[in-house]
Amino acid sequence: MITAIVVIQADADRIPEAAQEIADIEGVSEVYSVAGDADLIAMVRVRAHDDLADVIADRLSKVAGVQSTSTHIAFRTYSQHDLETAFSLGLDEG
Repeated sequence: MITAIVVIQADADRIPEAAQEIADIEGVSEVYSVAGDADLIAMVRVRAHDDLADVIADRLSKVAGVQSTSTHIAFRTYSQHDLETAFSLGLDEG
């Protein structure tokens, strides 16, 4: 499995719509709206390097409102988190 982190600059008035359209692309596992230098960050997970071009260059970058992308390929994963468990801690209290 190849993981790519795609940093996305988007039109401010299209961020929610662009994020949803990107999230709906096969191969995109998550999309985050973020503060800082980027508007969105997408996690792309594919089986082969050639699939990156299909997902990122041919589809993601053509979503309305996407101005530019910067792609970072992950070499190794050092930890895997059970995010559902991590974010649910303490939610049942109250």
